[in-house]
Amino acid sequence: MSRLEQRAFEATEQPSKREGRPVVAVGAHDLLAADFPPRDMLLSPWLLSQSLAMIHAWRGIGKTHLAMLIAYALGSGGQCLSWSAPAPVPTLYIDGEMPGAALRDRLARIVEISEEEPPEGFLRFVTPDLQPDGIMPDLSTYEGQNAIERVLGDAKVIVVDNLSCLARTGKENEGDSWQPVAEWALRMRATGRTVIFIHHSGKGGTQRGTSKREDLLDVVMLLKRPADYNPTQGARFEIHFEKARSLYGQEVKPIEATLETLPNGRQTWAMHEVSDVADAAMIELAELGLPHAEIARELGCHRSTVLRALRKAEQEGRFSPKKKPKRKERDRYGDD
Repeated sequence: MSRLEQRAFEATEQPSKREGRPVVAVGAHDLLAADFPPRDMLLSPWLLSQSLAMIHAWRGIGKTHLAMLIAYALGSGGQCLSWSAPAPVPTLYIDGEMPGAALRDRLARIVEISEEEPPEGFLRFVTPDLQPDGIMPDLSTYEGQNAIERVLGDAKVIVVDNLSCLARTGKENEGDSWQPVAEWALRMRATGRTVIFIHHSGKGGTQRGTSKREDLLDVVMLLKRPADYNPTQGARFEIHFEKARSLYGQEVKPIEATLETLPNGRQTWAMHEVSDVADAAMIELAELGLPHAEIARELGCHRSTVLRALRKAEQEGRFSPKKKPKRKERDRYGDD
């Protein structure tokens, strides 16, 4: 028997001699009778216990802002945008790149607009400026994973912000580099924990790097700028669910979130369905007299989408199209 044949024989015929973790197999009846712990709703309607999720966005859109809002709502049992946490959940926020002062100031602003407060120890932070050498653990290595696990305590939710600086080993676009982090995430899920990864979007709008990251995730959320966004508007972004296991219909409809300042100086988040916002923009531009094709170009959609939205708005009494000029007037002034 050749050496190659010997290796093939050992790999296929003698599994008991190979090293590795034992595998457990159960019958269909045993699986149906298995008493798994129930999965609790942590942030309604989209985040359950033992979930693996990702929020990604282009730089400067607001992914850390949203991640901290989510973490605070989880730790306090409060509200985050249109989502709500039924009860406080011990949460660990791992920040990989922000200066400590900036992290503190962002947290202070969230506290100002929140009605609930986390119980003692229910929201904890790991950040570079509070480490002895200023270096964060690398979740791509077992040493880094062990370092994080030593400070988990009773945390049920782990927010990893962000993958680029907290999983540094290997190349971002290679699936093999993701494997150690994926195994760690699955191990966290097996212990009953939820992990939320924060990540950058690539040039094409998808999460940056290997697509294998999304395979094991339950929820993938994209943040992006509205088509009519102006930098003077500050925190304003759309939230789109790109993947959402066991979520349907209204639960995964895209929303737009805007941080508004009230007359008394207090800040609050305003939410709208993206379709409603887009319809309002189409109506406004149509009332200004823009042709349908130009409205479509302005909002980054198809002309047929504009036609359908304006027709529906007209039927509902929200839009009254201007009458087209008579033939002589069109000849004189032109038409679109």
